[in-house]
Amino acid sequence: MTTEMTTLEKIKKQIADNPIILYMKGSPKLPSCGFSAQAVQVLSQCGEPFAYVDILQNPDIRAELPKFANWPTFPQLWVEGELIGGCDIMLEMFQAGELQTLIKETAKKHKS
Repeated sequence: MTTEMTTLEKIKKQIADNPIILYMKGSPKLPSCGFSAQAVQVLSQCGEPFAYVDILQNPDIRAELPKFANWPTFPQLWVEGELIGGCDIMLEMFQAGELQTLIKETAKKHKS
C-alpha cells in the first residue's frame, strides 16, 4: 500500500527541507519566463546555492502553491519556511542589499 503524499504535503516538505527554495517556471539554466529569469539572476548573484522547483513540470504544485502561499504568481522565493515574495520584491530587496544579507545569513545558518 503506497501512501501518496498530497500536493500540499509535498510543498510543505520541500519548503521545510530547503532553507532557500525558488518556485519558478523552468530551471535556473533555462528559465521559461522573464520574471523567473530575473529572480534566478538576483538569487545567483547572492552567491549561495538554492533549491528550485519547476512548476511547469509540476502542474499539481503550480495549482496548489498559490492557494497555500496566498500569492497568485510565480516565481516565489521561500526562505526558512517563509514566503519572501516574487520577482519585484526580490529585485527591490536585492537593490537595497537586503536579499544578499538574508540569503548569506540563511546559508551560513544551514551549512553543516
